[in-house]
Amino acid sequence: MSDFERNKDQIQAGVQAGASLVGRITVIITDAVGSIVREVGDFVTEGIEMREAARTARLAEKQDGKEAGWPIDLDDIEDGDLQG
Repeated sequence: MSDFERNKDQIQAGVQAGASLVGRITVIITDAVGSIVREVGDFVTEGIEMREAARTARLAEKQDGKEAGWPIDLDDIEDGDLQG
């Protein structure tokens, strides 16, 4: 085997090893980015759900207040209506 052929084989092996390394690193980075995006998406979804739950609770609270006669208009109170 000539020196030229040996050098060619070494260069070929080095390039293949480098390409394989870059490929493995790319897979790691791709998986990490996917995981990060998924976690951020879950966090945003939870925030939206909490906001909607708070809005629903406020609406229910307002509805309950209306049914109970709240808020009270102080101008509608006459003498003798208050006891205590």
